[in-house]
Amino acid sequence: MLGMSVKRVTPPEAAGLVAAGWKYIDVRSIPEFTEGHPQGAYNVPLLHMVPGRGMAPNPAFEEAIARHFAKDDKLVLGCRSGGRSFRAVQMLQEIGFTSVVDMSGGWDGERDAAGRLAVKGWRDEGLPSEKAAPGRGWEDLK
Repeated sequence: MLGMSVKRVTPPEAAGLVAAGWKYIDVRSIPEFTEGHPQGAYNVPLLHMVPGRGMAPNPAFEEAIARHFAKDDKLVLGCRSGGRSFRAVQMLQEIGFTSVVDMSGGWDGERDAAGRLAVKGWRDEGLPSEKAAPGRGWEDLK
């Protein structure tokens, strides 16, 4: 499994996958998720916001995913701009998940080294979004 490449899709491609039955897992922190997320998304944070310390790894990340999703479930992972979700896809591939893709651009868009927008995010693409997530928030999934 090591060295598997990560398949990346754009937000419109990800929306098409979700419409076709794929599950969207938002790996952003709880406050980011509650501000808005793709419609139907599950929140399993890769990192937690820790007051005064910034971001810290979520020790329950892999266990929560493994408990709620099957290794062959079709999963799209997204974050704010594509960095955390890329790493999360690698982690899930390493523990045996077989159909997992990373959404480049994330929620807010991906920027190049010069700070220019390289990939529009889900929100800027105007794709279906929501703020509530009954049964799909971290409190429900952890």
